[in-house]
Amino acid sequence: MSNPLVSFRHVSKAYGAVQALDDASFSIEAGEVVALVGDNGAGKSTLVKVMSGTIVPDTAEILVDGKPARIQHANDATALGIATVYQDLALSNNLDVVANLFLGHEIHGAGVLDEVEMERQTVDLLGELAIRPRSLRVPIGSLSGGQRQSVAIARSLLGDPRMIILDEPTAALGLAQKQQVLDLVKRMQTRGLAVVLISHNLAEVFAVCDRIEVMRLGRNVASYPCEENHRDDVVAAITGARTISAAASS
Repeated sequence: MSNPLVSFRHVSKAYGAVQALDDASFSIEAGEVVALVGDNGAGKSTLVKVMSGTIVPDTAEILVDGKPARIQHANDATALGIATVYQDLALSNNLDVVANLFLGHEIHGAGVLDEVEMERQTVDLLGELAIRPRSLRVPIGSLSGGQRQSVAIARSLLGDPRMIILDEPTAALGLAQKQQVLDLVKRMQTRGLAVVLISHNLAEVFAVCDRIEVMRLGRNVASYPCEENHRDDVVAAITGARTISAAASS
């Protein structure tokens, strides 16, 4: 049996007397879409920050392709092929699509910005992902929420990551815009990317995911294949009606 692409084991993190993570774990295969779900305070956000390198855990065993790895900083996660798209998107509304895509990673030629090459790469990447903003050269703040979210996801792919973490990617989006983002998740999966989806929306989770990991009070409490007959089990695990660990078979 092959090793998972990325594996986090025995992850703990305390803030004073508050135990945000208590021996939590998470693993994912290449080309797999895994949902991380749980109520507020379950530990999802803290675990994501550990995986993305924005906080350092008290304890953790990290394996990439079965080999030990260290993540002490966001740059470490990036170097290991882990990219994160946060809920706030971190886009500059006054800049256009091309400028946002390459913000901080601009391409230079002969000492000046190579606008032609950046636009070419933007067209290629957005075309591959079937992202169609009405223009590449209008301020991104004038685009729809779904298009802004899609651009933020596309930006994370420029470094050729192997794993993408999406933090509530459809929050505050309309129905059609949500579907655009979910379609994009499926397209990333076809590229062989591992996708971690953090969401409170179980309908969306069941629409795109292969597996659901449930967290409660900083611990893993259940794991289910993403099949409709497990919907009630997932809800019970989230609410605490079922608190013993479960590994349901398909």
